[in-house]
Amino acid sequence: MSTPNFRKGTAAFSVIFLFAACQTFPTPADRDTLMKLEQFEFIGGNLLSTKKELQLNYILEKIKGKEITEGMKTGKFPPAMHFFRARELIEQSSVFNIIQKMPKGAGLHLHEYALLSVDWLVKNATYLPNCYICFTPMDGIRFHYFSRNQQKRLANCSEWILLEQYRKQIQNVTEFDNSLYRNLTLVTENPEEAYQSQNIIWKKFANVFTAASSLISYAPVFKTYFYEALKEFYHDNVQYIEIRALLLPVYELDGTLHDKDWSIMAYQEVARQFKNDNPDFVGAKVIFSVHRKLNNSEMKTMINEAMELYKKFPEILAGFDMVGQEDAGHPLWYFKNELLIPAKMGIKLPYFFHAGETDWEGMSIDENVLDAFLLNTSRIGHGYSMNKHPVAKQFSKKFDVPLEVCPISNQVLMLVSNLQNHPAAAFMAEGHPMVISADDPAVFGARGLSYDFYEAFMGIGGLKAELTTLKQLALNSIKYSAMSAQMKAETIKLWLKKWDQFLDVVLHMFNSDEL
Repeated sequence: MSTPNFRKGTAAFSVIFLFAACQTFPTPADRDTLMKLEQFEFIGGNLLSTKKELQLNYILEKIKGKEITEGMKTGKFPPAMHFFRARELIEQSSVFNIIQKMPKGAGLHLHEYALLSVDWLVKNATYLPNCYICFTPMDGIRFHYFSRNQQKRLANCSEWILLEQYRKQIQNVTEFDNSLYRNLTLVTENPEEAYQSQNIIWKKFANVFTAASSLISYAPVFKTYFYEALKEFYHDNVQYIEIRALLLPVYELDGTLHDKDWSIMAYQEVARQFKNDNPDFVGAKVIFSVHRKLNNSEMKTMINEAMELYKKFPEILAGFDMVGQEDAGHPLWYFKNELLIPAKMGIKLPYFFHAGETDWEGMSIDENVLDAFLLNTSRIGHGYSMNKHPVAKQFSKKFDVPLEVCPISNQVLMLVSNLQNHPAAAFMAEGHPMVISADDPAVFGARGLSYDFYEAFMGIGGLKAELTTLKQLALNSIKYSAMSAQMKAETIKLWLKKWDQFLDVVLHMFNSDEL
C-alpha cells in the first residue's frame, strides 16, 4: 500500500513558524502555508506521525470524507441530528467502528448512577428477590428491596408492589420491562416534543437519577453494578475512569445503612478486583460530589467531611465537586468561604468543578468558569460557556486546565442542537487543553466513550480532525487525570502499546477489505 505525502513530521514546520512571525499581510501565494499553520494549531496538529499512523490516517480521511459528503447530500449527518435519532446511524458508521477499537485512555467526567447500560439494571437488578416498585403521580417510579412486612410507605408514591409477583400477573412482561427502561433513561422517539425546555428535561433527568439510585444503592447491586460498569468501559477500550459520586447511603435488606467510608472502600475493592481480573485495566478514582442546592452551613460540613475522606482514602478519592443543574443551583462564589477552608487550613483538597454548563451570559451562572479558576480547580466540567469569557480561556490555556467536553450530554440537555455548532469546535481548532467524556451515558442510551468520541471527531472537529486529534485527546485524558505521576507514566506506556495494536488491527482490516 502506498502512502501519500503528509505534512506532519516534515521540515514544513520551520516555514510555518517563520510565516507566523512575519509582520506582512499574507497574499494568495501564501495560502498553502496559511492552511498548514492553521492545521498545526489544531488539537494533535503538532504531533509527529509514524508510518503506520500516516497509513491509517489516509484510510480514515477517505472514510470520513465519504460519510460527511453523504451526510451533506442526504441531510442525515449524525452530529447535526439529535442523538436519540442519530444513534442507529452512528452504529452503522465505519468511522465509529474504528473509534470503538481505539484505546481511549481515561473517562474523566462520569456520574456514578449513569455509568452502565440501563438494560443491565432492568434485566438483572429488577429481577432480584425482594425488589419492590411504587409509582408516583408525576415523577415516574421508585424501587426498594425489602424483607417481607418491612415496607414503609413512600411519600407521593403508590403502595409497594413486589415485582416478582407483578410480572406473573401481567401478560406482556417485555413491554413492562421496556417501560422501566423508559423511566430510567431520557431516551424518547420525539425528544423535541417530550422536552420543550431545559427545566423540563432537567426535572426528568433528576427523576431518572432518583429511580436508578434506588436500585443501585442496594448493597448487593452496588458492587456488581460498578464491576459491570467497569467491564462496559473496558470493552469500549477505556483504560481508567473517574466518577463523580454523591456517596449516598447504601442499604442492606434488613435496613442497615452504610456510610461514605463503606462506599469508598467498596469502590476501591471492586476496582482492585476488576484490575486483578483484567491486568491491562489501570483503575478508577472517585470525586466526592454534593448538590449545589445545599446551604452554606451544609456545604461547610461537606467540605470538612471531604477533607477527612481525602486524607483517609488518598488512593481512591481524587477530590471534590458540586453537581446538579447549574442554572437552578447556587453559583460557586456563593460558597467561596466554605470552598476556601482547605486552602486556609493548609490542607490539600483538589477541586474538579462543573462550571459553565449553561447558555446564559453575563450572569452568576456562567461566571462560574471564572470563579472556578479563582478557587483553583484542576479541570473544568463542561465549560460550555467559556467561549464567552476570554479571560477564563486565557487562564485555562496558560495554566493548562482542561475542559471536560461531553458532546452528547450538551446536546440532549438542550445547550446545543447541532454539534457542528458546539463551542468546543473553536477550542479544538486552537489546540486548547481538553478531554472528551460521556457524562451520563446510560441515561442517554450510549455506552462507554465511543459515541462521544465519534460526535467530537465528526461534528465538532469536522474534516480537520485527523487521527492525531484522536491520539491527542486520548493522551490528554491520561495527562489530566488525577493519577499519580508514576501511574500516569505506566498508563501511557500501556496505552502506547494498545495504540500500536489498534493501528495493526485496523490496517489489517483495510488490507483485508473488511472496512
